[in-house]
Amino acid sequence: MTTTDEFTSQTRPADGSTAPSAPSAQLAAASAAAGVRAGDQDYRNEIGRLIRDARLHSGLTQAQLAAKLSTSQSTINRIEKGQQNLTLDTLAKIGAALDSGIVGIGSSAPSHLRVEGGTTLSGAIDVKTSKNAGVALLCASLLNRGTTVLRRVARIEEVNRLLEVLSSIGVRTRWLNENNDLEIIVPEHLDLVSIDAGAARRTRSIIMFLGPLMHREQEFQLPYAGGCDLGTRTVEPHMTALRPFGLEVVATEGHYQASATPGAGPRRPIVLTERGDTVTENALMAAARYEGETIIRNASPNYMVQDLCFFLEKLGVEIEGIGTTTLRVHGKSEIRADVDYAPSEDPIEAMSLIAAAIVTKSSITVRRVPIEFMEIELAVLEDMGFTYDRTEEYLAANGKTRLVDITTHVSDLRAPIDKIHPMPFPGLNIDNLPFFAVIAATAEGQTQLHDWVYENRAIYLTDLNKLGARVQLMDPHRVLIDGSTHWSGAELVCPPALRPAVVILLAMLAAKGTSVLRNVYVINRGYEDLAQRLNALGAQIETFRDI
Repeated sequence: MTTTDEFTSQTRPADGSTAPSAPSAQLAAASAAAGVRAGDQDYRNEIGRLIRDARLHSGLTQAQLAAKLSTSQSTINRIEKGQQNLTLDTLAKIGAALDSGIVGIGSSAPSHLRVEGGTTLSGAIDVKTSKNAGVALLCASLLNRGTTVLRRVARIEEVNRLLEVLSSIGVRTRWLNENNDLEIIVPEHLDLVSIDAGAARRTRSIIMFLGPLMHREQEFQLPYAGGCDLGTRTVEPHMTALRPFGLEVVATEGHYQASATPGAGPRRPIVLTERGDTVTENALMAAARYEGETIIRNASPNYMVQDLCFFLEKLGVEIEGIGTTTLRVHGKSEIRADVDYAPSEDPIEAMSLIAAAIVTKSSITVRRVPIEFMEIELAVLEDMGFTYDRTEEYLAANGKTRLVDITTHVSDLRAPIDKIHPMPFPGLNIDNLPFFAVIAATAEGQTQLHDWVYENRAIYLTDLNKLGARVQLMDPHRVLIDGSTHWSGAELVCPPALRPAVVILLAMLAAKGTSVLRNVYVINRGYEDLAQRLNALGAQIETFRDI
């Protein structure tokens, strides 16, 4: 006698043991999605690891993922251990629940990168505008009842998802030209009932709708990815900033339920309990439409926050203390302005490109580097023996941010004496820390990285070992890296964390032979045409999909 588990399409004898019954065509298709041969136990182990990593990156427990998929925790446990055969339909459901394109069909199938490594890069490359500033400005456009034009917006998947959300609630958006200039026109009344929940759950930026929408709607819902417990943890730091403006939010299963009190405002300075970028941005957007003075203490002075401040100033909002941890904001009850703004360049992309030059032992020129947000990183690299030239400073298109061009030189690096760890601005940027893993692997000696901010990100850096590195995980926050490394090609599944994924790609550039990086949607979320732009410098990267 047998029973059937509809979720897993697997026949299970009544005694509880398992016996695979998925058709061979399904197994072949599923294994192709994971990049391994049908019939191998390896494909189940690799898919299981991928699902486990994506779940941890989403902050979900096995029980929470099981609840989202209407199955049991024991089923999720078997899947992650590679003990469960999976259909394409099941893989697609898991991918949607975890915001990870584990499997797809036809033109929507996951894209992969094939890298012929060991080449030297040369030439010059411009840094694109900031991803994090771009998504913040898209959210902030909801404050304005006039026409907003944003210049040279990074055309990445995170931006695409936000545009889908904006369009679904009635906002008119239009790409104006090949320079990625974007026009945004917000209607008098938003259709929040029709919000594209699927697109909203695929972007972590949706929480920044809270600050702008509280001035337009007294009651509204916002979808988010994750269970109720995850939503409560995620929204609570934002509530420290938004409660003084009369906003209350309850995290239900898959939605934030928000209610706003019109005309409410802070009676004393708002002290943020964590110096988060998105928390500060939400506080700024709430203050922008409050006709009174708002003082925000322990604010993030990071690059995307500064860009948001400059944009709000163009809307007529008065802000003192930009670039410091105390902001004094004088808002306006009504904002109706035709505004044109160019966000500044991305310091994280700049660091990515400099790291690419270092690990491939190349001399390239990286243009339009926002030096104010790269000075600590460059100081650490100089201590490791990195040499480079830089131009005099000039201003970005926003008229505020200081830029330089940097020409890298081939350098023999040594491990730093002290550990490398991030700090809030003006310290070493949290998102730039992973690039020091691949850099340290090329340096002589032993380097310790301390990623104290994220619970699981350091784990993904051990994937460098598959390419020849020696990375030891000391605990969930620390890795020990022994250099130098003789890189060799390998095939890997892209980790679900953006910066570690790019780190793997950079190591593949240095690795002799052919490497394959599968399922690179996470890279496309944060980088525009990265493979093609590296190819323009001499890299050999091919984008392909499984058939």
